[in-house]
Amino acid sequence: MRKTSAKVWGAVLTAAIAVAVSLPAAPPAKTLASFDPQAKALLARMTLEEKIGQMTQPDQEYVKDLADLEKYAIGSVLSGGSSDPKEGNSLGAWTDMYDRIQQHSAKTRLRIPILYGVDALHGHNNVLGAVIFPHNVGLGCARNAALVEKIARITAEEVRATGIQWTFAPCVAVPQDVRWGRTYEGFGEDPALVQELGAAAVRGLQGEDLANPLAVLACAKHYVGDGGTAFGSARGGKGLDQGDTRVDEATLRRIHLPGYVAAIREGVGTIMPSYSSWNGVKCSASKRLLTEILKQELGFQGFLISDYNALDQLAPDFKEAIAISINAGMDMAMVPERYREFIAGLEGLVKEGKVPMARIDDAVTRILRVKFALGMMDQGRSQLADRKLQKSFGSAEHRAVARDAVRQSLVLLKNERGTLPLAKGAARIHVGGKNADDLGNQCGGWTIDWQGKSGAVTSGGTTILAAIRKAVGSATRVTFAKDGTGAAGAAVGVVVIGEKPYAEFDGDRADLSLAAEDVAAVNNMKAAGIPVVVVLLSGRPLILGEVLEKADALVAAWLPGSEGEGVTDVLFGDFAPTGKLSFSWPRTMQQLGERQAALFAYGYGLKY
Repeated sequence: MRKTSAKVWGAVLTAAIAVAVSLPAAPPAKTLASFDPQAKALLARMTLEEKIGQMTQPDQEYVKDLADLEKYAIGSVLSGGSSDPKEGNSLGAWTDMYDRIQQHSAKTRLRIPILYGVDALHGHNNVLGAVIFPHNVGLGCARNAALVEKIARITAEEVRATGIQWTFAPCVAVPQDVRWGRTYEGFGEDPALVQELGAAAVRGLQGEDLANPLAVLACAKHYVGDGGTAFGSARGGKGLDQGDTRVDEATLRRIHLPGYVAAIREGVGTIMPSYSSWNGVKCSASKRLLTEILKQELGFQGFLISDYNALDQLAPDFKEAIAISINAGMDMAMVPERYREFIAGLEGLVKEGKVPMARIDDAVTRILRVKFALGMMDQGRSQLADRKLQKSFGSAEHRAVARDAVRQSLVLLKNERGTLPLAKGAARIHVGGKNADDLGNQCGGWTIDWQGKSGAVTSGGTTILAAIRKAVGSATRVTFAKDGTGAAGAAVGVVVIGEKPYAEFDGDRADLSLAAEDVAAVNNMKAAGIPVVVVLLSGRPLILGEVLEKADALVAAWLPGSEGEGVTDVLFGDFAPTGKLSFSWPRTMQQLGERQAALFAYGYGLKY
């Protein structure tokens, strides 16, 4: 009775979600399952060892002997957040590494190409010289699905320029607590916004046909509820990341599921289960979530890929953890370093009858479906990188789209006495703040390195200070002091403050107050008796405190990426601000989460 009720309730909720998000009436014409005849014919020729090889994904950093790719018939390889080619992370080095790895697949018995995955989250952000787009938190404020689709299309083109065919994006989390270190990876707090923009990202990455050489396989993540974890439920009893989402199934479906419903309807080829738990059960271990809801109820036809070392968290014994996750419905395991142990363990589990052969065949069929859909199995089609695509990598055309995305993502929170837009002909503009001339802080985490880093992190970008100097007239002096001093006599001051780069759990914060150096820089600028414009770079709303009072104008610029001129386009009035908050802005830490008491409500944004 309980089981039947839950099933009926699930069907009702799924139908309600479909209506609420205005999904198309039917899935894409050519579904992944349409490739089953080819996939199953190949499956019939495979040994158990070859099947398990397809289910295995090591990190290239830990494959010290590339002969292992042939020995174990490895189906997929990834580069984690800081896993660069040994020659460095230039465009040429990435392309050479991809080709070198792919060439080994041609030496296996069945010659099944390797599917290479990477975290291209806001552009091909691991590679020097790639265009770095605003993180999703900013794109949520732009409210422009066509723009998100265009960004994803350009990202796919730059990813394919290195040969890589798969990105672990988009993130369709719905962050409910902005203390979470991954808040900026989400488009916003509203499920409807997330599903709209997440669907657009899938369309942009995968295109109309996955077999198109410019298409990249998308991965909706992190399924499901990673944005709803309880503070203090993370490992070690601190923070939010990889914690526990403590809600009933109706709430889980209403808030956290719509992005996946929309992604599946767009034909997303892969989904990554979360490190987090739902009511104490790890998502990567939940048959209810992975098989019953995702595959059976929602009809997901692609394959599931576990997160980085996620299986390690499921049980003290690694072999037991493998059984738990594969039996729950995981199809491919991201086992960066322990890939040999995973292969041996899964082979033993099958032979011992602890993992059914039917589960292995289902997983491999799903993986092969995707490879056939991508055109990877087409005879006569080279799986090496198409280096002709490199002519547009980091191009001015691509940067122009990123610059436009920055403009559209900015949210004007305050503008007293017409402080903005600034006059390009002012006698002197004084600039301060630690983020004014720091490209790394401007780009945030997941930029070149996993955690990101401050400083000149990549090539081809423009800091906000440099953009101000480009924007003003020839008679205008632009002076700079990081601490905001020396502003006396200037016509106006611009202070660029906010967060330094972080990613995942390293970004969890119990207190979102501005740093003391940021407050001091604003105070120093204000002490000169001039109008002060504050530009805040952050991955989430921060507690503004006295800075809001001191600022004559305040702009939330989020993590805009490499194109700082998008910020100055708005500061100097070449483009009017249009961004609307995708998160409620808390007044104090004590009122965090009380959206009715927000300092600025969801959807807030001023115009000139």
